Amino acid sequence: MKNIVLAIIGLALAGCDAESIVYENESAGYAQGSTYQIKYVTESQQDWTAQFDSIFNSIDQSMSTYKDESLISIINHGDTLVEVDNLFMEVLKRSSEISDESDGLFDVTVGPLVQLWGFGKTQKIDIDSSKVDSAKSLIGYKQIEVQNNSVKVPQGFKIDFNSIAQGYTVDVVAHFLEKNGVRSYMIEVGGEVRAKGKNQKDNFWKIGVDKPLDEIDSEDRFQMIVELRNKSLATSGNYRKYWVDSETGIKYAHTIDPKSGYPARNQLLSVSIIADECMDADAYATACMVMGLPNAKSFIEAKQGVEAYFISTDENGDWKVTYTNGFEAFIIN
Repeated sequence: MKNIVLAIIGLALAGCDAESIVYENESAGYAQGSTYQIKYVTESQQDWTAQFDSIFNSIDQSMSTYKDESLISIINHGDTLVEVDNLFMEVLKRSSEISDESDGLFDVTVGPLVQLWGFGKTQKIDIDSSKVDSAKSLIGYKQIEVQNNSVKVPQGFKIDFNSIAQGYTVDVVAHFLEKNGVRSYMIEVGGEVRAKGKNQKDNFWKIGVDKPLDEIDSEDRFQMIVELRNKSLATSGNYRKYWVDSETGIKYAHTIDPKSGYPARNQLLSVSIIADECMDADAYATACMVMGLPNAKSFIEAKQGVEAYFISTDENGDWKVTYTNGFEAFIIN
């Protein structure tokens, strides 16, 4: 679901003396319906592309709604306990916690509404209030049943991890690198980023965040550049993934409010979250987009170690920037 593209700034170049040479290895490609880029600094040349591909595949087989044979797709057939793997359980557990924190505004059972509004695997159908009410009756994260390592949802319910899975993927790759002794890396999957240590030039990793525009302006692309120091960054927005009703002209964006049953409609254009874990940043960004600016700012300010940058529109349609006190320390331009 993510359509936020972040650019990785300041690629490192070799230039160390023979006694202190380090290598900045890079893997890049296509995964989870988007692109990825992984850079990691080691004392010898290393290529873990095959291992990264294996991680992507394992997560897809666990929680991709686009794979009919995945665990999540089997669970979504409904009303049958399905034994799941540790990947699935980790994401489900954290999703439920964030749902509680956000009073249900983050809800991974929003799948039927995602499908109804045309942002899932199927095309949008003609929508009226009765169809929305019908889909809403199939929403509710507390209806997910967990027994030991097995999961079940009622018939008609659909779990959808798209608002947290890519952030989680970034974390899994980070844990793999750290397990293999890597102390400096930058991982980006579908626009979600986690960085640790410094690049080959001994600088903290610099990440550019796009302006909330329908199209990327190559001449004036970035809203800001942040120096990501041992943190994760995720951005969510409503400005690229949307459709416009040809009869009414109303623009419907992909962030669904599970309580109203309709796409969230508020003045927020985008939210960028900095947190320790990328899965948290990913999910919090989505929750904030549903909440709207005042509630989202209060929500994040109550959390230790989490910062947020909001772009909204005022009554005249002009952009307004608001951020939590700690976010400014990461902005370098």
